[in-house]
Amino acid sequence: MWIKAVVACLVSLASPWAAAQAWPSKPIRLVVPFPAGSATDSIARSVGGVIAQSLGQPVVVENKAGADGAIAGQEVARAAPDGYTIMLGTNSPLAAAPALKKNPPYDPTVDFSPIVDIGRYTFFLVVHPSVPASTLAEFIAHAKAHPNKLSYATGNTTGIVSVAQFAALAGIEMTHVPYKGEPQALTDLLAGRTQAMVVSGGTALPHIRDGKLKALAVTLPARSAALPQVPTFAEAGLPRFSITSWAAVVGPARMPPDLVERWNREFMSAMARPEVIAAMERQAFQLTGSTPARLGSFMKEQLDSYRATLKAAGVEPE
Repeated sequence: MWIKAVVACLVSLASPWAAAQAWPSKPIRLVVPFPAGSATDSIARSVGGVIAQSLGQPVVVENKAGADGAIAGQEVARAAPDGYTIMLGTNSPLAAAPALKKNPPYDPTVDFSPIVDIGRYTFFLVVHPSVPASTLAEFIAHAKAHPNKLSYATGNTTGIVSVAQFAALAGIEMTHVPYKGEPQALTDLLAGRTQAMVVSGGTALPHIRDGKLKALAVTLPARSAALPQVPTFAEAGLPRFSITSWAAVVGPARMPPDLVERWNREFMSAMARPEVIAAMERQAFQLTGSTPARLGSFMKEQLDSYRATLKAAGVEPE
């Protein structure tokens, strides 16, 4: 009898370990808070495809657009912390959207398990060719001469916060036209139905190079290698402009540390692959990488920064 009892005990102790060793045993959900065709969607598919090969399980990208990324954020925050649902989020759902709400649907510093900092987006202030401005100074002068006559499109909170800060610093007034994502916003900008937009390089670069849009400034602290002729906001006359646009991977809160570390290793390994590096360079996206702990600290810093930026720009939480 005692032998059977010992065997039963050992089996019960081994079961969790066996389950952990079997992970992953089914497809992974990689939630993206923006539509298909967006810069974040492209990053998720590039990195996710490499990780799927490594894990031996499909990594299914699910686009959950809307509410500045908060819809995707809520879904992942409520998911089981079993490592099968993660989000490739950005500063939109992980900092800006909570900062824009008086009663945020979640706390990004509490309701997620930080996994890895993916990198930094390159955003450009672009205008339709019909706008009589080829420099930032000319655009500001034109906007001042025609208050609220120019409209600007946004497809994410980076666009919203960036233009709010830019307009406040430049002392101009424009009409805001929000969209669910960058692809929809860009369609109307290209058609001339709106005149300006702060847009990611991955979405806008082909149109800038084809002359369908004019790039006036880049949001990075240094010029982008993708368009080295485009000045930074500081170089163009607005040294106090400061917006960081980033991407990171998080899971639901209370994910087991071993799963968090496993996911961190998978992403760091994928980000070192030549094909992923090349794909990111084509989008003017700068890969970074980090430990989970460093990402957690960075997310808190960014939430505080966005709250301060919005307050300085006169944008009140709704």
